[in-house]
Amino acid sequence: MRRNNILFVALFLFIALISGPTVSADGIEVGTKLENFKLTATDGKEYSFDELKGKNGAVIIFLSAQCPVVKAYIDRIDAIAAEYKAKGINFIGINSNNRDAESLEWVTNDAAENFKFPVLIDTDNKLADQFGATVTPEVFYFGADNVLKYHGAIDNDRSGKNIQEQFLRTAFDTALSGKDIEKTRTNAFGCTIKRVGMAGKPAR
Repeated sequence: MRRNNILFVALFLFIALISGPTVSADGIEVGTKLENFKLTATDGKEYSFDELKGKNGAVIIFLSAQCPVVKAYIDRIDAIAAEYKAKGINFIGINSNNRDAESLEWVTNDAAENFKFPVLIDTDNKLADQFGATVTPEVFYFGADNVLKYHGAIDNDRSGKNIQEQFLRTAFDTALSGKDIEKTRTNAFGCTIKRVGMAGKPAR
């Protein structure tokens, strides 16, 4: 019996080793209040969530310097960010890809070239793990009280040519009008976040 238990444990450990990093399927749930956190941005300065959010909340958006889906969304992201910053909702970018996949220089240049909001570096993908974020772009919209109101995709179409549902804009407009958001969760799509220990496109 003891020998069988030892074999079982050994098999479990072997499977864990070969399967690589895992991500909690739960992550942060809609209705959960986010605790304040601090990360260093691409400008080398440290910022907290509370100092970056707007008077009506913030969107945390997971980004990548190499992801073609993110590239297809850049204009849409910037347009939404500018429009709703004026309404008190700020965008906060997060890059959680490991440095073997995307060098800090690459991420810094990409952020400066493409986005007018801060992009924070999630070393060791700890924030991505906490949130349960898996792809780029993936958004988490928090209200003024730091409670998660919406999680998922920006809209329904990665190409931008056949947008039929504006998930994030609808969530913003509904919350700003004082109503309850009907669709609080959608499936985000894009490129897999390259966590520590995962292979990716070589950094440059």
